[in-house]
Amino acid sequence: MNLYKRLLRFVKPHLLFFIPAVICMFMYSFFSGVSLTTIVPVTQLIFESSDDSFENIPDDYSPSLKELRSFDKKAVLTIIGGQTRMDKLLRVCIIMVLVFLIKNIFWYSQSFLIARVEQGVIRDIRNEVYRKYQTLPLSYFHGHKAGELISRISNDIMLVRGAVGDGLSKLIKSTFNFIFFLSIALLASWRMALVSLIVLPPAVILIGLLSRKLRSNSAITQQKMASVISILQETVSGIRVVKAFGMEKFELNKFKKIAHDYCRTMVRLSRIGYLSVPLTEILGVTVGALILWYGGKQILSGGGLTTSTFILFLVAVFSTMDPVKKLSQVNIEIQQGLAAGRRIFEILDAPQEICDKPDAIRIKGFKESIKYQNISFHYDTGDFSLKDINIELKKGEILALAGPSGGGKSTLVDLLPRFYDVTGGKIMIDGVDIRNISMKSLRSMMGIVTQEIILFNDTVANNIAYGQAGASSEDIKKAARAAFADEFIEALPDGYDTVIGDRGVKLSGGQRQRLSIARALFKDPPILIFDEATSSLDTESEMLIQKAINNLLAGRTVIVVAHRLSTIRNANQILVIENGEIVEEGSHAELVNGNGPYKRLYNMQFVDLK
Repeated sequence: MNLYKRLLRFVKPHLLFFIPAVICMFMYSFFSGVSLTTIVPVTQLIFESSDDSFENIPDDYSPSLKELRSFDKKAVLTIIGGQTRMDKLLRVCIIMVLVFLIKNIFWYSQSFLIARVEQGVIRDIRNEVYRKYQTLPLSYFHGHKAGELISRISNDIMLVRGAVGDGLSKLIKSTFNFIFFLSIALLASWRMALVSLIVLPPAVILIGLLSRKLRSNSAITQQKMASVISILQETVSGIRVVKAFGMEKFELNKFKKIAHDYCRTMVRLSRIGYLSVPLTEILGVTVGALILWYGGKQILSGGGLTTSTFILFLVAVFSTMDPVKKLSQVNIEIQQGLAAGRRIFEILDAPQEICDKPDAIRIKGFKESIKYQNISFHYDTGDFSLKDINIELKKGEILALAGPSGGGKSTLVDLLPRFYDVTGGKIMIDGVDIRNISMKSLRSMMGIVTQEIILFNDTVANNIAYGQAGASSEDIKKAARAAFADEFIEALPDGYDTVIGDRGVKLSGGQRQRLSIARALFKDPPILIFDEATSSLDTESEMLIQKAINNLLAGRTVIVVAHRLSTIRNANQILVIENGEIVEEGSHAELVNGNGPYKRLYNMQFVDLK
């Protein structure tokens, strides 16, 4: 119940549309009751009566509520009015058209209004989940498959509409219909109405038992769908590798297996869910048959029950079966929505481990130095990735990090923009702990280029000026020239307006890296981070990148992470990182003339190749 209340909170901002929708549902149910339960007995009275029976009604006669409730012939004919049966029939036909017209106006109004609420709620939940994604730390994404996260914001949120949108609408509308039809049945014959209510307790118990099964099976179904989306996402993004290794059949069989598992869980879910509808209907028909037998016996034996009253009661009771069946179907949607809602709230409730302090300060520049002071760091596994790191990088200097893979170089630079927070020690910019600086202003000072290049399916210009609306073309071209990307961009079919495809698939590896460098340069940041930025480039591209880095030294501070030592010869200081510790430091000349890890790396890359 608490979960459903949390979901319903998303309806609150849309009460301006939801409340009128509920009113329209109420009016629709009212006119549905009037149209279905009065037309048959009224027309029967007209056809059974003679013109003489109309003339025998006194002019001053006023029907009582009791007479109308029992469909007394004189009372009904008086309300209808008219002199002859043809007059009365015409009036009944006109009233019938008007009732159905009004009923359908309310149906259209409530349908439109609830659709507006439903889509607004889905939009708000989707925006909230996406906003949460932006605030979660990198460690969260490392622990979850991309396909699963995509499924949460697509498939799961669409299922939530069953609990707070379409399903909620059907729940309210069917409840109103049931109440109105039951009220009419009580007015016609309260004794028989109470007998008919014996169907409710077993129906409620049945729906309750099925609900628990539905929710657990629905959660499994959503996990299976997340697996389907995950495999699809991995295959599409890695299609080059799939084709290169000839693994199309393998991937197809893997997808078929997951799709089959999803199909089986959906069939199981349907088998359980749809069971409530026929069982509920069978219970209702059984009670209806008993009532028909009892009422017919009363009429045939002259027990005081009129034919018109019995027809009214019978139509009303059987009309309650439709909303009861719909309530059973709505239960399926609501249970699926609740299971999806639980998965969504797992994301919304995930702790935001890295966030601004309430009194975080904003900084606009960088004046003196960056210091890593007694830094240690470990991931959730508990194993230390960095131990006792002390670095001082002055403004305008180049710091290079070298060493074997897995040594902790990338982790070290990820701490500076607070992709992760240190577990010991502190990092300071101009003497201020970066945890006391707002993340927006901290990251605005940094341009970052990584080995894993992320470009967007947009134009070259928009990729360079990412996040900078209204950027001038001259500034974009200036950044491209500084990254030695202008020449190949101009050669593209539409130049800077060329759409480069998903993740920049239409460009070569070197072109993508130069474009990502141009994007970093466009920010004109005081701090530049190159994390393995040249590791996969050919010699010509690497030379161009090196020239770009050299052009950026003036007035900037650069951190370079590289396996290829040719890119870091001109660094002011080089740190060799192994097993999370600084094992050697100095300039290129000093380290090459030594006999430590750097010299061994140098020999492997250069001397041994001769």
